[in-house]
Amino acid sequence: MSLWRKKSITKLLADADNSEHGLKKTLSAPSLVALGIGAIIGAGLFVRTAAAAGEHAGNAVTLSFIIAAVGCLFAGLCYAEFASMIPIAGSAYTYAYTTMGELVAWIIGWALVLEYALGAATVSIAWSEYLNKLLNEVIPYQWCHSPFQTSTDGVHGIMNLPALLILLILSLLLIKGTSESAKVNAVIVFVKVSIVLVFVAIGWHFMQAANHASLLIPANAPPILDAKGKVLYDYSPAENHGWLGVLRGAAVVFFAFIGFDAVSTAAQETKNPKRDMPIGILGSLAICTVLYILFSYVLTGVAPYTDFVKAGKEASISYAIETYMSGFHWLSPLITIAILGGFSSVILVMLLGQSRVFYSMSNDGLLPKTFSDLHPKFRTPYKSNIILFLFVGIFAAFVPESVAGDLTSIGTLLAFVLVCLGIIILRKKDPDRPRPFRTPFVPVFPILGIIVCGAMVASLGASTLLTAFGWMIAGLFIYFLYSRTHSKLHTSHLDEIPPPKENV
Repeated sequence: MSLWRKKSITKLLADADNSEHGLKKTLSAPSLVALGIGAIIGAGLFVRTAAAAGEHAGNAVTLSFIIAAVGCLFAGLCYAEFASMIPIAGSAYTYAYTTMGELVAWIIGWALVLEYALGAATVSIAWSEYLNKLLNEVIPYQWCHSPFQTSTDGVHGIMNLPALLILLILSLLLIKGTSESAKVNAVIVFVKVSIVLVFVAIGWHFMQAANHASLLIPANAPPILDAKGKVLYDYSPAENHGWLGVLRGAAVVFFAFIGFDAVSTAAQETKNPKRDMPIGILGSLAICTVLYILFSYVLTGVAPYTDFVKAGKEASISYAIETYMSGFHWLSPLITIAILGGFSSVILVMLLGQSRVFYSMSNDGLLPKTFSDLHPKFRTPYKSNIILFLFVGIFAAFVPESVAGDLTSIGTLLAFVLVCLGIIILRKKDPDRPRPFRTPFVPVFPILGIIVCGAMVASLGASTLLTAFGWMIAGLFIYFLYSRTHSKLHTSHLDEIPPPKENV
């Protein structure tokens, strides 16, 4: 059969409705919003804000967040239409299967491994670093770093045990049940959002008007010098000042929004997906956008953006508190706790999303049946969760975080592009199908989504793109050696072919 064979939406929905032993429907709209916030608010808020402000956008980093949010909105609207119309686990993979065919669906499913699995591993390594910082470096270097890392004192890493531990805890929680996982996620979201709001409320009183005197970084901004008088950072390049700097800042903070698409992977476990999925996707995106704008505005008001060139990484928020917010040093460890909580919820939702994508691919025959086996009591894809823990755990325990780089983002951006394209295709081929939520201004909004996300892919480094290309080649080998012939669409086609007549 053709590589472009498609799944019937009608049959897909019928199979899901008739399944008495499928995924358990336990999620409501508030749960989905919390899942989205849990996936979105993480390193992006606490790390990328300062980096974008200090290196590119200055005080206009709030505008960078708005531009990035608009880009995400185009994709989010398309996700909302698909998720309400096709409430099936699998997200972009399932949407591609129904609109662009099996080969494209496999490519996007394979690409999502970069977003969810690799993303979970990368964030778990960052979680380990922050935990050790909170505990005043009590964990020996060799037991919180990979064998490929060496300290300044010459100590070699052995394995990253804290990263492995958080992955194990969250994997066991996911096996226990989606409802339980959502409740834990809701608690984490409440804690980290509360601490963010506390920082905004307290920091508002420490803002200095001089810090917001100019919106954009001027072209003649003096370079940042280190303690020895050497140039540490130069603002003269076009992408480091002015409006181009704001746009470059938008590219930096864009990845702070990645995660809202993971909400769509839980569509099959939602009580009323036609109504609740758009609320979950767009609601979480809207709430996080408001929080990002408030946070970035207060942060650049408390400390000059130039300070964040030197303290533009993990220490930026603590630095601002301890340097400019006298009497509120107690807030600094709370910020670290919020970051740990943010990372935990991101890992949780990433593991959830990956296991649900594998569940759908296995149901379609593109992966072995093991990935869709449900626990007899909890009705969760527990074998998939176990395999995923082993795969992600190996990466988290033995590979340094820097290896992941921007690979985590490529799968997401490719998914965004194909989901936007899928809306245009389905509107043309199946215009009469009921759509509980409709993306406005089609095809304009989807095309804008494709342009914005495509530009983000192109802006990634050549080495990252080549590595992603190699990953895709490996995926195609698996597809042609196993998935294509085991696909249920392929086997059902063979069943329909009558056997050859015997010669008499």
